Amino acid sequence: MSDAAQPTAAEVRAAAEAVKTALDRHLAAVERRSGEDDPAVYEAFNELAAAAEVYDELLYDRYDEVTPFEIPGTEDSLPPYEGPEEPNALSVLIRRDYAVAEPQRLLAQAQRIEAADDEGVGAEVAATVHGALGILFGEFEPDEIASRHKEFGLEEGDSTLWVLAAEEPAEPGEWLETPFDQADPGRVVCRFDVSAVFDDLEDGDEGDDGEDLVDIEDEDLEPLDADR
Repeated sequence: MSDAAQPTAAEVRAAAEAVKTALDRHLAAVERRSGEDDPAVYEAFNELAAAAEVYDELLYDRYDEVTPFEIPGTEDSLPPYEGPEEPNALSVLIRRDYAVAEPQRLLAQAQRIEAADDEGVGAEVAATVHGALGILFGEFEPDEIASRHKEFGLEEGDSTLWVLAAEEPAEPGEWLETPFDQADPGRVVCRFDVSAVFDDLEDGDEGDDGEDLVDIEDEDLEPLDADR
């Protein structure tokens, strides 16, 4: 880079101040987040990542120095955006992985749902893990399951949300046979990922075996809402 194209010291300083501001906003969003998937936290995270990247580039261009920080992200794994500049439609693709950590808890919840439903599928279905999962996801919205997963005997794995741009909305029933075949990475407007690989684990947050210190015993199962 020529001297004429180099950023000024003032530009580097301004970028550093932007990182400080983004850091404060990220902490504030974390402190007041409403749940594990609070979009305000994701937005603040992305703003912090963008500010840190700009500062790192300017610092290197001006002083041939780098920062010790590396914010995990997925931008490098995606191709350049190739979708419409002004999308008229969008698709939201969500994947959330769970492990069936406590099958008995899952079965107990499914049986409670069936007991409260006069037109239930039957106790024999609620007595199998396969059937219990169908009952659970038929009764509750995915977001509610995500927020109450421990209550249902599930353990969260990785999750991701992709927002894809399109020129026009799809016709009714057009993609139901193959709902994920149109997940073109080149049309991703933004994406949000949650994974244990991003976590900064602290000594006081986990037990010796890596499990959460908070343990929910069977007798702590909350009763189903009366209107369920």
